Amino acid sequence: MASRIRQTMDDDLEESHEINVTPFIDVILVLLIIFMVAAPLATVDVNVDLPGSTATPAPRPETPLFLTLKDDLTLAIGNDTVPRPIFAATLDGRTKGDKQTRIFLRADKVVAYGDLMEAMNLLRGAGYLKIALVGLETVPAADAPAPATSGAVAP
Repeated sequence: MASRIRQTMDDDLEESHEINVTPFIDVILVLLIIFMVAAPLATVDVNVDLPGSTATPAPRPETPLFLTLKDDLTLAIGNDTVPRPIFAATLDGRTKGDKQTRIFLRADKVVAYGDLMEAMNLLRGAGYLKIALVGLETVPAADAPAPATSGAVAP
């Protein structure tokens, strides 16, 4: 709201009932520029060494179906090694064609991330979208016992 400096016949200032939005628009434009400059700075790629998981394990089904990616990049369903060309057919035979079966994927520690993603793509290509990654349980740092402070050096 604003007052006009125009006087009327009875010596009162006339009131204007219009809202001046120019300052509001200026503030919005300044904020827009700030966010446009700051947004790319918030999405910087950082190389990280991912830690192990200390999440509570999910309940295990009665008969889990494990897909194992070995260190030589061979695939095994259960204990049987399966060649990649007949992988989908073998998996369909094991699940009796049920694409909703959860597949437990485990990989050797030395397997590269790209090779693990390739195995996941094979599963997706075969129509299996429920994939669970299997890992070793680790003890959280707060629950881990304190290291011994003796002067002996371990070999």
